[in-house]
Parts: sequence; C-alpha cells; structure tokens
Amino acid sequence: MALPEKIDLRIVTPERQLFSGLVDHVTVPSTLGYLGILPGHAPLLAELGIGNISYEADGRTEYITCAWGFLEVLPDRVIVLAQTAEVASEIDAARAEQAKLRAERRLASKNPDVDFTRAQLALMRAAARLDAVSRMRHRPVLLKK
Repeated sequence: MALPEKIDLRIVTPERQLFSGLVDHVTVPSTLGYLGILPGHAPLLAELGIGNISYEADGRTEYITCAWGFLEVLPDRVIVLAQTAEVASEIDAARAEQAKLRAERRLASKNPDVDFTRAQLALMRAAARLDAVSRMRHRPVLLKK
C-alpha cells in the first residue's frame, strides 16, 4: 500500500475548530518534547504540552499556540484536541508581553502566597504566544506566479 502524500490535520478546542485541511507535515508540542509528523507516520497517542503547532500547507508555514490536550496520529490523519489554542495571527502581542512580564514578576517575588507552578506555566504560555507571533511576522513572503 502506498504512503499518503498529505496529512489530514484537524486542530480543535472545546470552543471551536481552528484548522482543518491537508498539510505536508506538522510539528506538535508533547509533554515529552516536539513531535515531527510526516505522511505515513506510525499510529500514536500523545499528551499535548505547551508550545506551538506548526504545519505547512501550500508552501506556507502556519503557527497555532496550544496548551494541554491530546494528539492522535494515524498514517493519513492527525487530530489535535487542545484545551486551549490560538492562531498566531489572532494573538495580541502586547497582551502576551504583559502576561509574560506579570509571570516573571511573580516568579521573582519572595511572596510565599505566590503559586510558582502556576506562574511558571503562565510564563511558558506567554513565551509560546510571543514565539508564534514572531515566527509568523518573520516567515518568507510567497510570490504568486
């Protein structure tokens, strides 16, 4: 049996579907590190971590920030069920920067009432959001023929 040429990628949260379409490859953050997935990948179930999903479709790379959830990989399909996710083009960079600064202040605080685990996770989410915005802004521009 021939390997599929594309992956049917679906990225959903409890609120909405962020993406559904055919892609050349996808990279997803798991709790054990990033997973690179090509068509024909072995079946896999994994827990999502905090980071950026990237995928290439029609020669263009897109980014979606996600946090927590699950990932199902089949040879011709990838389904991402994220607790939270945000398309890079919809991220408010100023708001993400403020969230990052707040989390850094909490982590630097000597206040015993600060939940350091929660602050660390907030910092990771803010950093992922800022990274997605930066990557989106600096990707190459495709010229139409």
